[in-house]
Amino acid sequence: MINARKTLTAAVALATALTLGGCAGGMTGMNMGGDNTRDGSSPGANDGAVFENADVMFAQMMIPHHEQAVEMSDVLLAKGGVDARIRDLANQIKNAQQPEIDQLKQWLSDWGQDESAMPGMNHGGSTMSDDDMTALDDATEAEAGRLFLEQMIVHHHGAVAMAQDEVDNGANADAKAMAENIIATQTDEIALMQELLASV
Repeated sequence: MINARKTLTAAVALATALTLGGCAGGMTGMNMGGDNTRDGSSPGANDGAVFENADVMFAQMMIPHHEQAVEMSDVLLAKGGVDARIRDLANQIKNAQQPEIDQLKQWLSDWGQDESAMPGMNHGGSTMSDDDMTALDDATEAEAGRLFLEQMIVHHHGAVAMAQDEVDNGANADAKAMAENIIATQTDEIALMQELLASV
């Protein structure tokens, strides 16, 4: 414990010295993740790719979250007789989130980070359980649209919360820009889904 504390103290002192010494270039690509700290010269980190733990966590958590939204949309779109407005929304969600999944995976690769989030990370209760997904899959055409909207509203609230955390705590400009876009887009979609729920 003492050695770990000394190591952490030394790392903080070194980072402070680099910053104060005007050596910002040496911090390029840095991940302030303790033993996982890397700079732009390390394998797997692109020049100019500044990132922090918050950026890595955002990508690792948003990938499976987005993947589930795409899966939910696919389940709905496989059913016939669903309200056209809800089908259009499901396609809109897929078209927006799949490219974001691809970009998030690319960032993690560029940063030399794994795609899988650390055990114990959660999505604020916003992901659907296996039972939720089964319920959507088993829903009749008449029920599926309403259930999809109810589930996706909860799902979107979770994405907005994760994106806000990235905006507040992230360091990577591109990741923060994506997070801001997620907040704007999914907040609008939540409002639309609430309107649709009132009419179906």
